[in-house]
Amino acid sequence: MEAMAAAKPVIKVAALCGSLREGSYNRGLLRYAMELTKEEIDGIQIDYIDISPLPMLNTDLEVNGKYPPVVEAFRQRILAADSILFASPEYNYSVTGPLKNAIDWASRSPNVFANKAAAIVSVAGSLGGARAQYHYRQIGVYLDLHFINKPEFFLNAYESPAKFDSDGNLIDPASKKRMKNVLLALQAFTLQLRGKC
Repeated sequence: MEAMAAAKPVIKVAALCGSLREGSYNRGLLRYAMELTKEEIDGIQIDYIDISPLPMLNTDLEVNGKYPPVVEAFRQRILAADSILFASPEYNYSVTGPLKNAIDWASRSPNVFANKAAAIVSVAGSLGGARAQYHYRQIGVYLDLHFINKPEFFLNAYESPAKFDSDGNLIDPASKKRMKNVLLALQAFTLQLRGKC
């Protein structure tokens, strides 16, 4: 009797959105990613983390080496993840304030991003958020956060035909395929970093 094939390890992905807007297209990308992991891709669990409750970084809030409860809960969810999926628009050619704030809280000692795999996708105008993505990648170097190099995902939301419906859900078939490829690459890279492939 042939040995049964080993089950693929399940990786936990923390998903963070750089926009706080309810109808954010970037949040729509994360919703679609979660759909993919339930319907088409085995071995990935996505934990969407709402960053809106986090206070602005202020080290005065760190008392006796402890963080505010909402910050500590956020940090624990990042720590429990195997990898990170960022979805972010571009503000003034760069990163968004809310996501940078979340990153800064997570990077406080001990840095809970350290040695994790990561991917970033973005929806914006013009270049689709490319300039912001490269700034996030630079930040990742200091955080010891390892971004996948390819595939890259930049999406200009305002080109025709429409990429999202009126509720902010991704409807463009080509973009859906690209999102799937990003997740598969993140999964493979995460397993490689963990020595599980």
